[in-house]
Amino acid sequence: MRLYFIRHAQSENNLLWEMNRASTGRHEDPGLTPLGLEQAKLLGAYLRDARQEFPQDWEADGRVGFEITHLYTSLMRRALQTASAVSDALGLEMIGRKDLHECGGIYVENEETGSRDGLPGPTLAELKADFPALILPGGDVHTGWWNRPYEERAERFPRARGVIEAMIENHGGTDDTVAVVMHGAFHNALMTALLGLPEDHIVWISMNNAAITSIDIREDSIGINYVNRTAFLPPEMIS
Repeated sequence: MRLYFIRHAQSENNLLWEMNRASTGRHEDPGLTPLGLEQAKLLGAYLRDARQEFPQDWEADGRVGFEITHLYTSLMRRALQTASAVSDALGLEMIGRKDLHECGGIYVENEETGSRDGLPGPTLAELKADFPALILPGGDVHTGWWNRPYEERAERFPRARGVIEAMIENHGGTDDTVAVVMHGAFHNALMTALLGLPEDHIVWISMNNAAITSIDIREDSIGINYVNRTAFLPPEMIS
């Protein structure tokens, strides 16, 4: 199995942080900026049209594109908008997973108390209406899909291990090429789980907006091909 972790394109909160270096005024479930929408389009075109990144992948038969067979996505709006651009480019349905959300979940920061309070989030029915190519996960489609407290740090690593285990269970031992659209902080949790890094230390692996990490998972080995690839974006569009 070849696994691609893809961070969502630039969100409104990303731009807010870039401009102010503060989270004041953040949205609990932001969409993409105009730049983010352009990044997502370029990402989709790259995954569709680029030659595979390793010569042995395409020299024998002249394949073009990453030949992605499965597309998974977080249910957060910025990830869904990014995955939608990939879905349109590749002609793939996008499979929604509740466990691919950004660390913390959908929450609001209380400026008076400093607490982080979980919010319901949009319903699955609302997400399906906005993203027709989305395959919904199980659950009540008429209640907010998050609808629970803020996710604490200790909860993130078991979730990341669960995602890795699910990908291996569903695609391990196959020639599937799997793209997972998720988030920057959760990318770190996933890599921590995949590599068995210590969970009690902060590990930060840089991941720009719309960037790609490529991993081969074999029965007896894990190959990290590259991390944080943004070569398909013009320098002025990297964020």
